[in-house]
Amino acid sequence: MGLMATRKYIAVAGNIGAGKSTLVDFLCRNYDIQPFFEPNDANPYLADFYKDMKGWGFHSQIFFLSHKFRIHQELDQTPGTVVQDRTIFEDAEIFATALYKSRKISKRDWQTYWELYSTICNSIRPPDLLIYLRCPMRCLRKRIAMRGRKMEKDIPLSYLKGLQRLYDDWIERYSFSEVVTIDTEKMDYLSDLVHRIDVMKQIERHL
Repeated sequence: MGLMATRKYIAVAGNIGAGKSTLVDFLCRNYDIQPFFEPNDANPYLADFYKDMKGWGFHSQIFFLSHKFRIHQELDQTPGTVVQDRTIFEDAEIFATALYKSRKISKRDWQTYWELYSTICNSIRPPDLLIYLRCPMRCLRKRIAMRGRKMEKDIPLSYLKGLQRLYDDWIERYSFSEVVTIDTEKMDYLSDLVHRIDVMKQIERHL
């Protein structure tokens, strides 16, 4: 496909349950490109974090940030076209910010975290294309319930809504690359040919 003619870095962003992994799988099958997913390493702070979010929020987010930075370094060195499931920008702009706004991270720790994040942003290659997946809250909750992941099943609705507000604010400010926004509520690009062609056209138009 034309997508493979030059080296490209595609990033897929969106709230929990928006369909990021499904789209990454779709792109990999259709374009034979290299996927990069969330870190597989277990976060050694998570158990403590869930018991005491204020005490361990900063440590947990620093771990995620450093591991996502490593993934960015790996994809920078990978030849051909690559696609990433959730970006380092989301780690900071959405999830760490949510903890800070809910006072789970202190102002002093937040300043340290943000300085590190800003330094990392200046040293990594931004995406050539960001694909932002939007999905109504009722659909997000349904998908989260259906996939039955233990760590997700008790996510409060208020938390999901808060994340979505941060996503909306972030995508308005985002300026590193072109953005394609896809509404995934009724988009079945795995089995519906019309939807599949539409998604491919949107992506290829920007690449």
